[in-house]
Amino acid sequence: MKAKPNILIVDDHPEIRNSVARYLTRNGMSVRTAEDAVEMDRQIGASEPDLIILDVMMPGENGLSACARLHESNDIPVLLLTALDGENDILSGFQKGADDYMSKPFNPPELLARIQAILRRAQSPNRSENASNKIKLAGKKLRFGGVTYDVDARVVERQDGRMEVLTSGEANLLSVLIHHARETLSREDLLMMSAGRVPGPFDRTIDNQVSRLRKKLEPDVLRPRLISTVRNGGYTLSCDVDVLP
Repeated sequence: MKAKPNILIVDDHPEIRNSVARYLTRNGMSVRTAEDAVEMDRQIGASEPDLIILDVMMPGENGLSACARLHESNDIPVLLLTALDGENDILSGFQKGADDYMSKPFNPPELLARIQAILRRAQSPNRSENASNKIKLAGKKLRFGGVTYDVDARVVERQDGRMEVLTSGEANLLSVLIHHARETLSREDLLMMSAGRVPGPFDRTIDNQVSRLRKKLEPDVLRPRLISTVRNGGYTLSCDVDVLP
């Protein structure tokens, strides 16, 4: 990670903008702020940031719409910040191209940790290739490793023809893995991105969810070939993802 990352905070509440800006500045980051999507565009035009913290509930163009538009035109990582915290809201954020999602009120050290995790991923050699291949999931049917996945119905058709229905938690996790296909994600990052929380001590949530996903996806759970474990790293979806016509 470079010495002083450039962060753009977009939020219509000045007290949130200013307090987050002060906190990140104290922690070695260069920070600019914007009150809405129009000012965000001006700031990006003047100097492209390394990461955007983007509020969802804004007047004018909301954060989800702005995130989708950003995803179409560039590869700036986006962390959504919102008062919404339902699983459907989290999944919607990732479908719009967000890299992570935090609910208000939030803990500033956790925000800092998430920013640092996103910036590390953004600087990985696979980032540009993966970002150019990101898939808008809503309404799609996908195919990867011989498996067909109906995103809206959360239904998987395995190679052997068996149909499996994913829980919302499993679908959120699979969505993150699909967006980052062939990229290794740590357990911490996976939990943050799929469930919006930081793992506690001895937290096995991601391991358990991966185990359940493998049972629904893999021909042989003892020799998984779709979701691979990376030693001292985490997990990766180790195949390409195609959108079916």
